[in-house]
Amino acid sequence: MGATGVTENKTEQVQEESLNLFTSTQVVIKDALTKLGYNEEMYELLKEPLRMLTVRMPVRMDDGSVKVFTGYRAQHNDAVGPTKGGVRFHPEVDEEEVKALSMWMSLKCGIVDLPYGGGKGGIICDPRTMSMGELERLSRAYVRAISQIVGPTKDIPAPDVYTNSQIMAWMMDEYSRLREYDSPGFITGKPLVLGGSQGREKATAQGVTICIEEAAKKKGISIEGARVIIQGFGNAGSFLAKFMHDAGAKVIGISDAYGALYDPKGLDIDYLLDRRDSFGTVTTLFENTITNAELLEMDCDILVPAAISNQITKKNAHQIKASIVVEAANGPTTLEATKILTERGILLVPDVLASSGGVTVSYFEWVQNNQGYYWSEEEVNEKLRKVLVQAFNNVYEVSQSRKVNMRLAAYMVGARKMAEASKFRGWV
Repeated sequence: MGATGVTENKTEQVQEESLNLFTSTQVVIKDALTKLGYNEEMYELLKEPLRMLTVRMPVRMDDGSVKVFTGYRAQHNDAVGPTKGGVRFHPEVDEEEVKALSMWMSLKCGIVDLPYGGGKGGIICDPRTMSMGELERLSRAYVRAISQIVGPTKDIPAPDVYTNSQIMAWMMDEYSRLREYDSPGFITGKPLVLGGSQGREKATAQGVTICIEEAAKKKGISIEGARVIIQGFGNAGSFLAKFMHDAGAKVIGISDAYGALYDPKGLDIDYLLDRRDSFGTVTTLFENTITNAELLEMDCDILVPAAISNQITKKNAHQIKASIVVEAANGPTTLEATKILTERGILLVPDVLASSGGVTVSYFEWVQNNQGYYWSEEEVNEKLRKVLVQAFNNVYEVSQSRKVNMRLAAYMVGARKMAEASKFRGWV
């Protein structure tokens, strides 16, 4: 999840990379709490998760051998309500990343005003090299290992990097077996037949789309005909490209891990969606590709980094030509670059706001599970739009009235709720 590319100036590189996901999140939380008038004690409470569980899970592999996997579950703050957050399967998962992402989930839940705190989980593994049987045994082992601290009223997992509705179904089944009753509200992102919600799969991209529309209004840009570049063509990026294309925008650039496609006249998004593989790869089919770094600096109205972290840095922030940058990935813009873009008058919509559509619809799924009554996709989308428009305008208003950038404004809105709840509970 580190920065890509080699920086000529080693000092700059060390300065930017030393602020990893965890420490940079702490920096902005501290700034946000100071701006809100909270003391050092509140920062001490919120700067790390309240609970961090590390588990070791022996799993029988297909060849008969036993492999021991390491997994994590972080619960950042449960003053507002149960914690909520995804579980990722990835070879580079580590404790600090899981901690940082649980803090982000707290902020996201505060920004969209959900009755949750933030949680996050992860297992160090490479699911691309594992069979379905091995993945099922690992998923069930993880639930058994963390079962004491999770549940519909404690901590509610969800899909994340390299996990999907099938993995959520296995996890829900294992939890239901342990508890000896059906517990659909224990986990979200499930298949529809097991209590999943309509609209969940597209929710993150739908949320980013709503934020793009609201940002465009603030900048006086019409979506019809707007030139959009999307870095990343995975789940969020591909759905987003389709939504933008269908809304009349001109998607002039997309990329995947192997390179980027750019055409100022607009790309044929339906053609590209038909030809991409399950990992979102499509550029390998074309000859005239450019690099991901080059794509970011192309002229456009709206730029959406939807791939990996640390893509817009101090090094290239001055070359960004978009009027609006909307973050669909985790941490694609460093703190230095955020400052530069804001000073240049570029409206930056931060990840904690832009990508909060997923957790919002996860909340809707949990509500539907708890009441046993399910909504249509139209109802889900309507409720999602209402929540996201209000969240965007709240953050924008704080940004304008307090004269701070949108990232700091989002952290202020997100941190206020858990700080207030912690204070009312008498924790600080």
